Amino acid sequence: MLRTLSRFILFHFLQIFLVSLLFFVLIIELGDLFSNLNRYLTLEVPFSRIMEVQLLFLPKSLQLSLPIALLFSVSFSLGIIYSNNELIAVFAAGIPHIRFVLPLIILGGLLSVGSFYFEEGVVIQTLEQKNELSAVLLRRSASLNSANVTRLSDAGRVVYQAAYYNHSEKSLSEVSVLVRDDRGNPVQRIISSLARWDDSQGAWVFENAWIYNVNIHGELEGDSIFHTQYSSELLTKPPEDFQRLRDSIEDMTISEAREWISVLESSGLPPRKELTQYYERYAFALTPLIVMVISSAIGGNFKKNILLLSLLVSLGVSVVYYVIQMVGGLLAETGLIPPWVGAWIGVFLFLLIGITLLARAKT
Repeated sequence: MLRTLSRFILFHFLQIFLVSLLFFVLIIELGDLFSNLNRYLTLEVPFSRIMEVQLLFLPKSLQLSLPIALLFSVSFSLGIIYSNNELIAVFAAGIPHIRFVLPLIILGGLLSVGSFYFEEGVVIQTLEQKNELSAVLLRRSASLNSANVTRLSDAGRVVYQAAYYNHSEKSLSEVSVLVRDDRGNPVQRIISSLARWDDSQGAWVFENAWIYNVNIHGELEGDSIFHTQYSSELLTKPPEDFQRLRDSIEDMTISEAREWISVLESSGLPPRKELTQYYERYAFALTPLIVMVISSAIGGNFKKNILLLSLLVSLGVSVVYYVIQMVGGLLAETGLIPPWVGAWIGVFLFLLIGITLLARAKT
């Protein structure tokens, strides 16, 4: 009997889920298309090329649509079952609510795992290809300037950090350089407001530079030395290496993100933003499971206006969830709370709410 009920609820759910997923994917795809439609028409971009861009955006659309489609589908399907008095028959048979919706919760867990690997293996690559193709079709020149630059050279012995790299002038603004020995211990720090690349020397020339000698404990050793201009044979990393790279955690795979965070940590910089985004990759993967738990708890409460109420609840819960995640991320990036707390606060809160609602659901 339980196996029959599991097939029954999954059949009802999947019918609605496939339609709602296509609906939300279509909305996101159209939103992306219309945002660039005017330039497509102005530049007379062929229809086939436009469709190629939208096809490359499809995996990202699926990822964005999945949580709200799940939330709506579960709420709507349970509401239909309840309005047909079929849910009453299930409870009268002595089957608790949590057991009835258990197949949906298990499916949510499987979709969480699947969405994580789907993003790793498909979404990141196709979104990068979509952005590159879109830039070509819309004739947007990619800027080679970059902000908040961190680069290593000489096998990690020299760490550059600059507020801004200007490619046309080949200059670094608000630059700090950390020089380390073979064991990775800091030995010298150079701080300058501006550094320019000198082609004749093949090196960076630092203007109004302060030189600090540092011992193995990271403490200043001796007096600081001021130079109106300073260059060194160690400071020869080519300016092309400071061009804008894919340095956003959202555009990296997990392994690439982990390596990038290690680079920032080894340079002595606090990677709060990067760590927050790194933990958010895992946290957001649990979104399908969370929405399954919440919608399973509230779905059976709708007996009238099921379609409207399911849609409103889906949109409302989604907005609140993403706002809490966004606020948590901002607090973590500013250092007010640890990065892992900022990334997981929305997940823990909504999972707790979902479990509480599920425990108190009518049965």
